[in-house]
Amino acid sequence: MDKPKLRKEETTFLSGPLSRMAELRYCAATVIQFVKGFRALHFTGPCVTVFGSARFGETSTYYGKARDISFKLSKAGMSIMTGGGPGLMEAANRGARDAGGISLGCNIALPNEQRPNSYLDKYINIEFFFVRKELLRKYSVGFVVMPGGFGTLDEFFETITLIQTKKIRKFPIALVGIDYHKNLISHINGMAESNAISQEDKDLIVFTDSIDEAVNHILKYADENLSRYYKYKPNPLLGENSVQLKAN
Repeated sequence: MDKPKLRKEETTFLSGPLSRMAELRYCAATVIQFVKGFRALHFTGPCVTVFGSARFGETSTYYGKARDISFKLSKAGMSIMTGGGPGLMEAANRGARDAGGISLGCNIALPNEQRPNSYLDKYINIEFFFVRKELLRKYSVGFVVMPGGFGTLDEFFETITLIQTKKIRKFPIALVGIDYHKNLISHINGMAESNAISQEDKDLIVFTDSIDEAVNHILKYADENLSRYYKYKPNPLLGENSVQLKAN
């Protein structure tokens, strides 16, 4: 699979005011990216999105956990979506493939590390971070947060903020890796004790090392109305289908 090429529009856009035409071009580019995502992912059914580091390889304990969690969620009828890259994202997609489930990737162009892994049934290359994150959330009914770096924490905190502020439905989140996340867990508990967040905000998150606990938490609290994920059917006249193997 080819590595997506970097574009300069995002860094240029974030450098300050630009000409009206340059900013209009940027807006048009993001709309095009959203439409690509909609066309690629619209008919994939309910997903569980797995966030995690690209740097933890097959020898990591967390690689096996991500693979096993995704395997069990796939067996329960969920599609598995990741950022599409290597490491723990690859492990999650591999687990879905092992189970005969749907394995999806929403890849991003980065200078290093990021490339589509080889366990994807369908993937799309996205050039803007915020578009990618919205697509990862849009089709999901729950989230698994594996160990990772800044990017994983960004995805986790932005998602939980949207849930807290009721911008998206209350989706379950399984934070896997108690020892790895111990300082983060302590900080979250401290926020609750200081009333910076409510106990209700905390209830949607389970901190665990157990594969079964993570899977059961997702399945218990996942959106009950899953039928809407099958409401819309592909239109062949628009070149749509539900078994398209790649969308570049």
